[in-house]
Amino acid sequence: MMLLNCFKYKRKIFHVRDYTTTTKGKKLNVLFFGKDTFSLPSLKVLHKHSDGNLGVVSSFKSPANCVRLYAERQNIPLYKWPLTTDQCKPYDLGVVVSFGHMIPTKIIQAFPLGMINVHASLLPQWRGAAPIIYALMNNDKETGVSIMRIEPKRFDIGDIFAQKSVKIEPETFMPHLHKKLSQEGADLLWQVIAGYPSSFENPLKQSDENATYAPKITASIYEIDWNHLTAAEVCNRYRALYGFKSLTSKFQMKTIELLELSMPPENSDQHLSKPLPAPGFLTYHRERKCLRVQCANNTFVEVHRLRVEGKKAMSAMDFNNGFLKKLQKYEMEFQYNKTAVSC
Repeated sequence: MMLLNCFKYKRKIFHVRDYTTTTKGKKLNVLFFGKDTFSLPSLKVLHKHSDGNLGVVSSFKSPANCVRLYAERQNIPLYKWPLTTDQCKPYDLGVVVSFGHMIPTKIIQAFPLGMINVHASLLPQWRGAAPIIYALMNNDKETGVSIMRIEPKRFDIGDIFAQKSVKIEPETFMPHLHKKLSQEGADLLWQVIAGYPSSFENPLKQSDENATYAPKITASIYEIDWNHLTAAEVCNRYRALYGFKSLTSKFQMKTIELLELSMPPENSDQHLSKPLPAPGFLTYHRERKCLRVQCANNTFVEVHRLRVEGKKAMSAMDFNNGFLKKLQKYEMEFQYNKTAVSC
């Protein structure tokens, strides 16, 4: 008979099952839930090492879904999301890696061992949809991966089976960290599964008091508020969003994408000796062939490539020749879309 523990959270009642640590057979049968490049290394590790039955659940909406394509090429049983509890019955454990869907309670509880997740942070730090981006944006020196139990109704609050820390180097960009954590997560996942049943017996409770959150990325993240972000903070956002979303601003009523930017060279003063009129104002630096844009606290960033709405990407020199030279000094300003809420 299934036993349930109940607890209250913000006047809602959630049910947490006491999962078993035993299965009917000697082999662990796993149903994998995933859809993207972060998921794929975990699926490949399971496919390489697992001696039990392996199935894959994924979305069929995108023709470029790498998880679905891998399952098809390798003749792994493939299930279309959403699925039924009957489809879960041949499997002992559900494994979720960057799946992007809230798993219904009935599906979670259909597995004798429940479901576990590979999460790209050292939980309870950066619970939520974008932990890698927030770690870089926050200029964290360390992040990692966690293997945790999935609980109904809430994201990233379950008990932790294992964690692995990963150092973040100062010049790390999101694609590199994403790839590193996806592989570390895959290796750690296999350690937990290979260590069954002992690795499932004493998971660590998370501390809600120490939790930080990484919600979905919105315009408040990638639209630059020049008045409140320092140059270092702008560059951290650039590293964090690189390959996913361009930082944007407004110029002469048009949206500008900032495609390549950096901090000033180490041998230069990172503060403007002659401050521009206000944050967001820019000037062209002929020696370095870049735009220098004033940020908060009298700091500045250098912009090397950008795209004006309706135009192709261009260098800072081309932007200066095509736009800035035609303007008066007081018109040379990036504006912040004040309808967006700053983070």
